[in-house]
Amino acid sequence: MSDALLQIRNLTKRFETASGTVHAVEDVSFDIPRGSIMGLVGESGSGKTTLGRTLLRLVEPTSGEIRFDGTDITGLDDRSMRDMRRRMQIIFQDPVSSLNPRLKVGDLIAEGLRAFGIGRRRERRDRVAALLEEVGLSPDHMNRYPHAFSGGQRQRIGIARALALEPEFIVADESVSALDVSIQAQVLNLLLDLRERRNLTMLFIAHDLSVVNYLCDRVAVLYLGRLMEIGPTNAIQHVSAHPYTRALNSAIPRPDPRAARTRTLLEGDIPSPLVPPSGCVFRTRCPHAAELCASGIPDAHVLDGQHQSYCKRTEDLYGH
Repeated sequence: MSDALLQIRNLTKRFETASGTVHAVEDVSFDIPRGSIMGLVGESGSGKTTLGRTLLRLVEPTSGEIRFDGTDITGLDDRSMRDMRRRMQIIFQDPVSSLNPRLKVGDLIAEGLRAFGIGRRRERRDRVAALLEEVGLSPDHMNRYPHAFSGGQRQRIGIARALALEPEFIVADESVSALDVSIQAQVLNLLLDLRERRNLTMLFIAHDLSVVNYLCDRVAVLYLGRLMEIGPTNAIQHVSAHPYTRALNSAIPRPDPRAARTRTLLEGDIPSPLVPPSGCVFRTRCPHAAELCASGIPDAHVLDGQHQSYCKRTEDLYGH
């Protein structure tokens, strides 16, 4: 896509352990258009967090290409990557463990500014006050410690810290999963407002498709490190063409319990990434698996220009 801020091509991340090779992310390719929010969903253990951190090179990729605004960052040295990090930030999942309990909020948010030598002390303090107001907190909060805040407030502090260097791209790693539902809605609306005001581009990692459907423009579905389906949110929600995506959609709670629905229950647990199944990695839990699914990784089945399913039986099952 010509307007893509981030382009990922054949990205793979494997970890060597005493037990063998962990296939965390395998041959993933997609683009994230500038100013958009891409959702990344899948069960725990599907490789979502590893993929997000690999895009920022917090985890080094095994192979593949990551292009940020036209620059291949996989080949950058430490100094060049440090300069790039001003433009790429992360909001961590746990707002408790990600904030140093020994630092006051003002110092936490100003860490990046100090590290890059931005502004003098008074200027940094004014910048922190403005950031706190932007995320819905009081500037007076900069003199308190993280333990004095609720989970939702701590996540807002984490968002303010991510915004301090005025990045263009943010990875939000399960940034609302630890929050109460009412607080989740507030944080999601905050992220939408920030996207509009700052023209931010985001990768939003979640396991809850209902949250992703509300927030994101496009969705990528990951299972055992591989893409299952990718496309516009409306297509993933209403005309999903992969059995795994349909199972995830069927698990979304409906506001009317009397409404007719067909629930797809997946049996068993996600297989070990040490020994992924041959062929389609989802086949061991797929209710529609056939003999052909055991040989060869599925190619992308294009439903339209932006909607793709990685299933050998997409046309047989759904007529696409």
